[in-house]
Amino acid sequence: MAEVVLKGVEKFYDNGFHAVKKVDIVAEDKEFVILVGPSGCGKTTTLRMIAGLETISDGEIYIGEKLVNDVLPKDRDIAMVFQNYALYPHMTVYENMAFALKLRKYKKDIIDKIVHESAQLLEIEDLLDRKPKQLSGGQRQRVALGRAIVRKPKVFLFDEPLSNLDAKLRVQMRAEIIKLHKKLDTTIIYVTHDQVEAMTMADKMVVMKDGVVHQIDAPLEIYNNPVNLFVAGFIGSPAINLIEGKILEKDGELYFSDGEITFEIPSRKELKNYVGKIVVLGIRPEDIYDAKFNQMAEKPQNIEAVCEVVEPMGNEFIVFLKTKNAKITARFDPKHSPSIDKKIKISLDTNKIHIFEKENGNKI
Repeated sequence: MAEVVLKGVEKFYDNGFHAVKKVDIVAEDKEFVILVGPSGCGKTTTLRMIAGLETISDGEIYIGEKLVNDVLPKDRDIAMVFQNYALYPHMTVYENMAFALKLRKYKKDIIDKIVHESAQLLEIEDLLDRKPKQLSGGQRQRVALGRAIVRKPKVFLFDEPLSNLDAKLRVQMRAEIIKLHKKLDTTIIYVTHDQVEAMTMADKMVVMKDGVVHQIDAPLEIYNNPVNLFVAGFIGSPAINLIEGKILEKDGELYFSDGEITFEIPSRKELKNYVGKIVVLGIRPEDIYDAKFNQMAEKPQNIEAVCEVVEPMGNEFIVFLKTKNAKITARFDPKHSPSIDKKIKISLDTNKIHIFEKENGNKI
């Protein structure tokens, strides 16, 4: 078993800074768990506490059912892959990968076998005689992965491993790490600030902010059902549209109004308690359509907006619109590109909206 469990884990620094607050996370055996959030949210500190590189101030950490609060990093049976690769510059790729095995007094023929098997898995066999300075960023990342793999640990910990790579290589390495996880069949805990990375790679996503875990679930569940304004705004690219306004009631039906635009919304029981109150409405860009071509929304509500900017992305256009009181981003089919500075009618699929409390940001 390589299950990793954090129970009420906290981290206080000597200067009083409360970096991690009562964190409860379960990474099940063979699961790919990603901690995601903005810089300074506590995700790397949490990872370093799992690794034993940071002491925990309170709570418990278990690896494979063993309490590891006071266990040294070398005895936790984990391997960590760092953002800066942390390769020894004076050693060849082979020597970098073999180093941990030599420290464990493995026989030379066993080391050779393990290193070559790992190099073959990562397709870096032809690089074994090179030094790190002779490698590209992607090759160095593979070597860093190889150095972790040879140890055959219970758990792999990744600290923003792709952030130093260019965009194209990041996409390629994301796919490689997913394939690697399937081949190794082991537990991975991975830290990133890139929510696209988290969405595409994770079995389970942990969204953090200011040392607090806001939501833990499968990526699509978090995307479709964010628990609060922070999660809704952080997850998704382009970001969700957030519009402040009031809930109104007329003839038994509910409406949302920001003072200029007004449209009907589904009459959910819990929303009736907010009639006359200011709330925040969220709607994803893909749930907004050019009304002339809309065939998607089940119960569309049309409003007028002015097109400010159109960004052609090839398979879609990202369209930036404005009304008197709101800025709205939409994803349009490239065949339906609107004209800049022209007023158009857009359809909102109100079955896909989210309503949040203004005061605390929680979803209603």
